[in-house]
Parts: sequence; structure tokens; C-alpha cells
Amino acid sequence: MNAATIQVAIEKRVARIRLDRPPLNILNTAMMRELDAAIAAAAPAADLFIFQGAGKKGFSAGAEVGEHSPERAAEMLAAFHGIFRRLNKTECITVAAVHGWCLGGGCELALFCDFLLATESAVFGLPEIKLGAAPPVAMVLLPRLAGMRTAADMILTGRKVNAIEAHARGLTTRLLPDDGLEAGVRTLAEELNALSPAVLKLARQELGRRRGFDFERELQAVEAFYLERLLRTHDAAEGIQAFLEKRTPEWQGR
Repeated sequence: MNAATIQVAIEKRVARIRLDRPPLNILNTAMMRELDAAIAAAAPAADLFIFQGAGKKGFSAGAEVGEHSPERAAEMLAAFHGIFRRLNKTECITVAAVHGWCLGGGCELALFCDFLLATESAVFGLPEIKLGAAPPVAMVLLPRLAGMRTAADMILTGRKVNAIEAHARGLTTRLLPDDGLEAGVRTLAEELNALSPAVLKLARQELGRRRGFDFERELQAVEAFYLERLLRTHDAAEGIQAFLEKRTPEWQGR
């Protein structure tokens, strides 16, 4: 199941899925497709998915900035959101094991999981607004996970929050010492493996029905906003170009 940038190991129906594009495991469109394919291939053999990032610097610093450009964004967004659509339909329990940087699309992937384990030095952020963009999946999830105040604070300012603040705001499930991530993952996996997989899947499905919104419908609406309104602004293109040229963007408010 291994691909160029995604490594998968399955043992006792636990699938370890590792983002393997160090140092920051930045997601380009090809990697997004590999991740989607890995999830699809592993699902029949697993009851539990554990997502991790390779290397010492972090879980993932998000999507490749150049792929947010107006001419490439639709293809990138389709590949990226395909991951969430697949996870939304899967019966598997999902866990994100986060260390270091967890930004942008990487943060969205972590937030989407049923459980989010984070080390004390982890840093979370949704910096898209600084590029003249916005994080569609987070716009759907974050108000429900942590409330509109936290969603506005993170999405509209793009500021980063440390793991302690993220935990206080309800974004993480368990906060672990920096040297305790693997032990924390094993402990949670053992807890879940001691339970009935059939009952866990049914309970997860029913819990999903109680979250008060239709993820697919909400995602479609935010996609339309992103592609048909946001990307048609001058500032969206300017933000990406400025980042690539390593200069301060010149916003025109249109």
C-alpha cells in the first residue's frame, strides 16, 4: 500500500497512515490523491486509522501554496476534499497523532479525525487568510467543534495557537508530553481494540447523525464560495503570487 509520499502499515486491523514528505509533509495534489487511495485500500482491512507525519518538524504544514492559484485550485480542491468525503463515509475510527507544525490543510485533516492526540509543543493554525484564501473544511468544522468565537479567531486572523490553548478550546482530545506521543497512540489503540468493533462503528455512525449538520452539503456550499467567489477576486491571486515571490501582498480590496 505504500506510495511515494504515503506509508501504510496495518497490524491487528489498525492502519498506520504516515504522511511522508518531510520536513513538513506539505500536501501537493499528487500526495492528496495518494492519501485518498491509501485510505480506500486500507479501509477493508482496518477498524482504526492513525494518521501521523514523518520527520521531526511536524504533522503537516498544509497544502502546497502554489496549488491554490486560480488556475490550479479546482483540481487541488477536488483531490483534497476527496479525502474528507471518503473519511466521512468510512466506518473506521480515525485518530490524528500530531507533533510540531499542524497548519492549513494538515490542521483540517487533524481536526476532522474522531480523536486528536497532540504533543505539548504542537502548533495549530489556519494561515490561509494571509494568502488571500480561506480553509473550506475548517469553515465547516471549526464552528461546530469549538464555537464561532474560536473559528473566527483562527480563520479570520490566521494566527497560530499552541497545543495548550488548542486543548483548552476543545480542539484536541488528549495532550501528551513531547516524548509521549507514541505511548499515547498505543494506549488509545488498546482502549479501542478492547471494545466491540461492530458497536464502535454503529455508535460512531449515530454520533455523526447527532452533530447537527450534513457535512457533504455544507462542504459543497463552501466549495462553491471558494471557487466561484473568493478565487475570482484580485486579492486571492495577489496573495498567492506575493507568497511565491516572497514579498508583502498589495491588497486592492477587490
